[in-house]
Amino acid sequence: MIIPELPDFLSRLGGASYKGLIISLFTVTAMISRPFSGKLADKVGRKPVIIFGAVVCIFCSALYPLLTSIFGFFLLRLVHGFSTGFTPTGQTAFLGDIIPPHRRGEATGILGTAGTVGMAGGPALGGWLATSYSLEVMFYVSSAFALLSVLIVASIRETVEQRQRFVINHLRIHREDLFEPRVWIPCVVMVLTAYAYGALYTVMPDLGAHLGIHNKGVLFSYFTLASLMIRLLAGKASDRYGRAPVLIASSLVITAGMLLLSLATSQWIMITGVVLYGLGQGSTSPTLLAWATDLSDERYKGRGVASLYIFMEFGIGMGAVVSGFLYDNRPDRFLITFALCSALSFLAFLFLIRQRQQPTA
Repeated sequence: MIIPELPDFLSRLGGASYKGLIISLFTVTAMISRPFSGKLADKVGRKPVIIFGAVVCIFCSALYPLLTSIFGFFLLRLVHGFSTGFTPTGQTAFLGDIIPPHRRGEATGILGTAGTVGMAGGPALGGWLATSYSLEVMFYVSSAFALLSVLIVASIRETVEQRQRFVINHLRIHREDLFEPRVWIPCVVMVLTAYAYGALYTVMPDLGAHLGIHNKGVLFSYFTLASLMIRLLAGKASDRYGRAPVLIASSLVITAGMLLLSLATSQWIMITGVVLYGLGQGSTSPTLLAWATDLSDERYKGRGVASLYIFMEFGIGMGAVVSGFLYDNRPDRFLITFALCSALSFLAFLFLIRQRQQPTA
């Protein structure tokens, strides 16, 4: 809901040249918090981890309207990252507990579809609220949605049977808590493909404006609707044909979509590129989540999922920072900015081709 409007909000605070940090600072905290959320999800339970992330979102969304400085904005973006660092980790681990392995891809596809419904409607709703009312109203409505999610999660049954009472020692992270080596292959694919996500969210609004598309929410809706259309099908396909074959196809689609964006000279070329990227990303995400859950130790699903998310946040953060500096508010830099995304996705494609003989694929 708020992401498409944040670049303009930052510009009003005098920080137009720091757009690349909007996504990257958010993902820094999300990435740092993943080992904590994974450990807590395994020891304290899935529900507390999910709810904590949502509560952070409630307060952060409500505080944006009070900001008057660039420093305050970026400090809040750092704190806001805890919402992504905790809630999805708990959600995916919870899903891994209640769904049998042979339907795990379908289940992560359903979870991703639900999230994409929000991502499809959120930008359009946020843009309408900001235009028809004010940015303040948009932020407060976003906070209200997060509150509603807490009320929903409060009604579910905890799946961790041997729960421990939270103690401060749970925040002590050991080396083994940082990464689950069983999931290294999905992690490599994730970081290479997630780079494009950070770049898209940072630079796409400016590319759209350059080509005459001034409603930023519509562009994000094209992407999320394409992602919505494919998630469930991709999840089922990964259950039937294997995780690696689906990822080989999806990484190639992302490569093509980002290449089109780098060469876009018209609105329709851009929209086609955005839709292709949405199809590729919508296929990649649930398949990687299912694969990481497949490979994780049953006792440490939270750690396995958190490891994948760490690489996702790193990829998104790097995509946001590097693309922001590459683009540098210069239209002639669109080519190199999106071409790099295409190249990294193609590298993921080549990596998967080499790894497709893995028995876990």
